[in-house]
Formats: sequence, structure tokens, C-alpha cells
Amino acid sequence: MSASAPPAFPPCPAARGPFAGHGEQGRRLWRAVGEAVLAGLLVLLTYQGESSMSGRLLDGGSGAALALGGIALVLVRRRFPAGSVLGLAALMGVMPPVALLTAVAAYTAARQTEAPRRRVALLLSGAALTMLTAFAFGPDTGLGSRAFGLALGAVLAATTVIVPGLVGTTAGQQDRLLRALRERAAAAEEARRLADSESRMHERSRIAAEMHDLVGHRLSLISLHAGGLEMALHKEAPELREEAALVRGATRDAMQELREALGVLGPLGRDTGTDALTDATGTRADIEALVAESRGGGIPVDFSWEGADLEARPSRVRRAVHRVVRESLTNVHRYAAGAHVAVAVTHTDQRVEIRVRNGVPPAPPTAATGLGSGRGLTGLRERVALLGGGFEAGPTPGGGFAVAADIPADAGAGAETAHVQPYEKGPGATAGGPGPGLSRVQRRLASAVAGLLGLAGIGVMMLFGLVMVDEAWRPEYQPPPTPRVGMDKEQVEEALAFDDDVVRAAAAGREPPRPKSATECIYPYGAGETKGRRLEVVRYCFRSDRLIEINRFLVPMATEPPRGSRRTHD
Repeated sequence: MSASAPPAFPPCPAARGPFAGHGEQGRRLWRAVGEAVLAGLLVLLTYQGESSMSGRLLDGGSGAALALGGIALVLVRRRFPAGSVLGLAALMGVMPPVALLTAVAAYTAARQTEAPRRRVALLLSGAALTMLTAFAFGPDTGLGSRAFGLALGAVLAATTVIVPGLVGTTAGQQDRLLRALRERAAAAEEARRLADSESRMHERSRIAAEMHDLVGHRLSLISLHAGGLEMALHKEAPELREEAALVRGATRDAMQELREALGVLGPLGRDTGTDALTDATGTRADIEALVAESRGGGIPVDFSWEGADLEARPSRVRRAVHRVVRESLTNVHRYAAGAHVAVAVTHTDQRVEIRVRNGVPPAPPTAATGLGSGRGLTGLRERVALLGGGFEAGPTPGGGFAVAADIPADAGAGAETAHVQPYEKGPGATAGGPGPGLSRVQRRLASAVAGLLGLAGIGVMMLFGLVMVDEAWRPEYQPPPTPRVGMDKEQVEEALAFDDDVVRAAAAGREPPRPKSATECIYPYGAGETKGRRLEVVRYCFRSDRLIEINRFLVPMATEPPRGSRRTHD
């Protein structure tokens, strides 16, 4: 590196904001704004629902500052799941309207946390915090006694921490399972692609070997004759010797260039033994020999040939015909032994069609045979495609298997090096592959709808639990005690109505003498009973706000006594 070249630094990753989740980049501000609005609506709806069903659950416990704190905690639940759950759980014991926000945070944290022990510890800690804060601050926030606060905290913890946590755990396990299945499918697809590529390279190397053998043989003959000609012209025509030497040298250079050009296709792979290709390869006699060999192996084969022989066709076409028939019959021996096979070759002026079809084998293949790798068919497809033809192979509706190849009868000399589109779709390529699914927007919409329905269910369950707790802890009505001497004035007024001026006027001049130590007397309306046309008046006399005497006496009642103003002192 030169001194003037700037130093190379690795690119810095994008900043991760407090609202971004695991694997997300950026600040995600717009999403946070939308979630803040929805969180505020959830708090208001929960407050209205709890207030309409049980007013004493929220007396003094719903403050704007606490609500804003709960909204802030639910916004950072993806970045800080544990802190968000614990903070909202503690806040929920003081302010129940943030219960649905706690459910959202518990679901997200349980879904993101992979370690089972850590997930269980987080959910149990959140539930314990809710019950502890409700127990500790119940009397201070107006929820009621500490026992009532503990029962309320238990209901909130079960419905908004434990239940959403279990649902989030299930969703997280499903996400990890789907991710593992996708990775496994991708690995299998990559392995299949590599196997196909290896098969194509192997077939190309075999084609290159065949070209090398045939063309090299012809060039070797030319070089040999050129050398003989050079020796013959040494004495008879010395002036032509240099021309013969030039021909021999050009032939040698052509051989070297041929080897270099074919070497690009890979190492040359040759057939050896009885399967070695000859000049008779692909003719009718050659195909009949393959069929006879299969019949000798116990395979019933029907053979038909339509059209002229292939002797006059290019060697590359005949070799392709030989390969298709031989590979198809080999597969029958391996995977469908005993099945009936039909081999048909149709030769016209423009095309050569090969059809090999087998029926259902009498017995399934053994476990050791397996299903094969499919490389032979891939190689055939590559060979036929290089000649400009078409190739199909796959199971038949009846349970057998069929191979069909359509090859141009006069494939040009450059057909084997022509550009061929990569094979993407073959037998079994789509088996188990991803089918048509929902779009990303549809999946998100479905997730949002499912989330809203889940929150609605949790809200109904939570309110039902709160009502049950409130009804169980609601104290029975106790009537006020009957006034008696020695009670305070406040206790007497709680048990009776206030002083009434009409009753006081009716008692004037008809009441017994007041106690000398009395500082105040009251005459409540309705304290006595009506007896005929006389009204019983009850007088309560106090000394320093302490009841010292209760008197009952009757006064005449001429008309319905009008209700006048009240006063609480003489």
C-alpha cells in the first residue's frame, strides 16, 4: 500500500436505538410514536373499564406521571426486555391501568428470551413484584387493605404476566423452529445445487474427453501423414518439404490448443471397459445390445425403433442417445428391478426422440439401494441441453417412471459449447419447497389482528378477575349503632338526621326541662313515631359534644309539618 493511500477501516454498523429489537438497526422512531399512541389508548380503556366495574380499585392510584412512565417502559421492551417487564410489573401493583402494557412487555420478553431458566426467572420475578407492590402500597393508593392489595396483585400477575409469558414462550419456540427449518431447507438446497453442479461438470469432462479422443485421433492421423509426406519429399521434392513440415507443426499446435481448451471443462473423464464409446455407439445395433443386456439381467424390456439408423448422424448425437438409454436402464436395474420397461427410439429428418418408461416394480427397492442422488439424470439433462435438445424425467401417474429426450438430429459443431441456461427446475426440485405464501404486509396485518384479539382476551380475563376479587372483599353493610348516652355528637349525627327547625318549633313549650349542664340539644326529624294525631319527638342533649340525655315526648300534630331549614346549634 502506498503512503498516500488512505487507511482502510471496516464499516461502522448502524446505530441501534432504544426502540430497536434484536437484529434491528436504526432508531425506529416512527414505530415508537405509533406504539406510544396505542399504549396511551390502552391505559385509558383499561382505566375506564376498571372504574366502571369497581370504583375503589383506582382511588388515588392513577397519575399521569405513572402512566407516562409505563408507556416509556413498554416502548423499550425490545431493547431491554427484562427491565421493561420488571418495571411495569412493579408499577402495575400501584397503578392497575398499565396492566395491558405489562402483558405486552411480558409477551415480548418471553418470546425473545431463549434460555428457559432465565425466562422462568423473569416471569416469576415480575409476578412477585406485582403482588409485593400491591400489598405494600394498597392502603396508600386507595386500593383497600393490604390483604385486598395482595389478592388484587395475584390476579394481575396471573392474567398479565404469567399467561402472556406462556403465550410468548410458545411463539418464541415456534419462531426458532421455523428458523431452524428454513436453515435446514437452505442447506439441503445448497447441497442439491452443489451435487447438480458436480454432475454437470462431470458430464462436461466426459464430453470433453470424447471430443479429445475423436478430434485428437483425426489430428494424430494428419500429423502422421504429414510426417510421412515430409520424409517422402526429402529426396523427390525438397522445395515442398517445408510445406509438409509446416502442416505437421500446425497439427501439433492444434493438438496442444485442443487440450488447453478442453481442460477448461475440468479433468478429462473417460469411459473404460465394456462401456467404452466407439464409432458404433448410438446406432440401432448398439441400442439393441443394451436392451439385450438388460433382458439378460432379468428385466422384461420392449424395444421399438422407428426411422432410419443413426450411422449418418454426428457422433455427439449418437453418444447422447446411447447415454440416455443406458442411464435409464441402469436406473431400472437399481430402483425398479423386475418392472416392465418400454424403450422407444424415433428418428426423423429433424429430431431423434428417446422414450424409456418403466412400470411399478413387483417389490420396493431394498433399504440399501436408497433413492439415489439424481446425478445421472442431471448429467443427461446437461448433455442433451448442450446439444440444444429437451429432457424430462419424473414419476408417472401409475407409479412408474419415465425419461424422455428430444435431440436435434443434426446438432451443429458448436452446440456442445453453446450457452445453456442453468437448470433450476427438475424432478423433485419443488418437492418440499416453499409454496405460495402470504406477503410481508399480509403477515404483519395478521399478526396485528391476532395481537389485538389476544389483548382483548387478556383484558376481559383481567377485569373478570378484578370483579371477583372486589366482590369477595366487599364488606357487608352494617347499620349505624343506636344512639346512647356517652356517644360523641358526630356518632349521633351519623346514625340520625340533622337538627330540624320544624321539630324544634313543635317541641317549644311542650318539652321537658333541659339538663342544667346541657350546652346543646338537637331535634332530628323522623327520630320518633307518629301516634294518632300526636308526634313523638326525640331530643338529644349534649355537654361539650358528649351525649348526656335522651328524652322522648309527644306533641300535637295539626297539619303535615313543613320541612324547614336545618341548624346544628341553639
